[in-house]
Amino acid sequence: MAISDYIVTIGLEVHCQIKTNSKMFCACETGFGFEPNTKVCPTCLGLPGALPVLNQFAIERTLLTGLMLGCGSPEISRWDRKNYFYPDMPKDYQLSQMDLPLCLDGEVPLYPWSYPNDVIKAGVPPFRTVKLTRIHLEEDVAKSTHYANHSLIDFNRAGTPLMEIVSEPDIDNPEEAYAYLKSLQQILNYGSISDADMEKGQMRCDVNVSLRPHGQKELGAKVELKNLNSISAVRRALHFEIERQAEELDLGIAQIQSTRRWDDDLGETTIMRTKEDAHDYRYFACPDLVPIHTAPLLDKVRPEIPELPNQKQERFIKEFSLNEYDANVLVSDLELAHYFETAAQGSPNGKKIANWVINNVTSVLNEKGITPNECPVKPQTISALIDIIEDGTVSNNQAKDVFNKLWDEPTLSPAEAAKALGFEKADSSFLDAIIEEIIAANPAKIEEIQGGNHKLLNWCTGQVMKAAKGKANPKIITEALTKRLGL
Repeated sequence: MAISDYIVTIGLEVHCQIKTNSKMFCACETGFGFEPNTKVCPTCLGLPGALPVLNQFAIERTLLTGLMLGCGSPEISRWDRKNYFYPDMPKDYQLSQMDLPLCLDGEVPLYPWSYPNDVIKAGVPPFRTVKLTRIHLEEDVAKSTHYANHSLIDFNRAGTPLMEIVSEPDIDNPEEAYAYLKSLQQILNYGSISDADMEKGQMRCDVNVSLRPHGQKELGAKVELKNLNSISAVRRALHFEIERQAEELDLGIAQIQSTRRWDDDLGETTIMRTKEDAHDYRYFACPDLVPIHTAPLLDKVRPEIPELPNQKQERFIKEFSLNEYDANVLVSDLELAHYFETAAQGSPNGKKIANWVINNVTSVLNEKGITPNECPVKPQTISALIDIIEDGTVSNNQAKDVFNKLWDEPTLSPAEAAKALGFEKADSSFLDAIIEEIIAANPAKIEEIQGGNHKLLNWCTGQVMKAAKGKANPKIITEALTKRLGL
């Protein structure tokens, strides 16, 4: 049977490190780039007699995430011990939440701009949301590095506050999974919950996927995919795994609940182990941590709910007269949205500023490999650059040279940079004299233009530009020619 003959069901378990200064149950510093095993203490090393202390800020960030995603919270949330043996968890159990997590239900919107580019070009599917089961808070494990004959372990990461955001089996295809992760990443950025950078391990994802024939109500055997280190890798892995399961089901090979590893270089999954069920972890309430009354903490963080991407998109369209495409591009990156909004504040040229930021600023940023916050050309300078385009001092192409000049010398104003490059607004008498010379030297072409061949007007503009040594604005020249020739 073809893949279309099966119902594909996908659920995602996203682990996200919360942006905090200290770990979940101790005062050790969190972060990256430290010498291995230097940010540790008896608590996060699981030494006998060490007791955990709750990180209230991490709890508040989790509850804020729940509010942003429309979750509810139980009146009382508690902590559990999840028992298993892994070398990256020194206590041989993980402090987590089972029965009473901080957040329940909720949903993640699939923003139209969060789909892969090829899907967006072909036409984004109708807007929908993906239902959530829960969000719970736990401690991260240590980082293991495996070699041929040995492994190294760094406990700096052990104990970092880690949210697990669990979706319902409510995703239908790899493209929706991609959009789900992108949308969730943006929401976490907007709330300053996490940078959610998968390359740094700040956001990690386990994927559950099953297939069943049409007409079968019961879900197929769940296969979990591991070792997914980018959002695009999730999409690739799902496409492979869906095809693999469909082919085996066609051959009568029953699927079993299992965990498989994704090899991005080979583009395939391989079996790791059969999957344990939740009861195999022997959860029980942690005797060292008190339950949490959520109501006062929810009241505290509710005023911190930020403007979310879809709300910012709607406001940009209304406030700055942007089209939907431009607004989508800007809000998809919070830093870029801030950069644009700072540039456009108080300017009547919001649409033109958006075009310039999207088409020119981002191009240079991508080429240099830096973020909008690192851009040496400040947002207010972009607004002033648009002003000298509008007043005819420079053309749009000349403005690119001005921008490059400002990149190297950011203390200059756009007007000063334009003057340093020899771009000055030509006075009308200077242009009029050159225009008269071009008209006098090309009577046949002028006759053609006046006879209706207006394409030749561009040729005349080029001749005037050449005579002006490229320092005049072609828009101003064309307008002057049009007026002079009575067109």
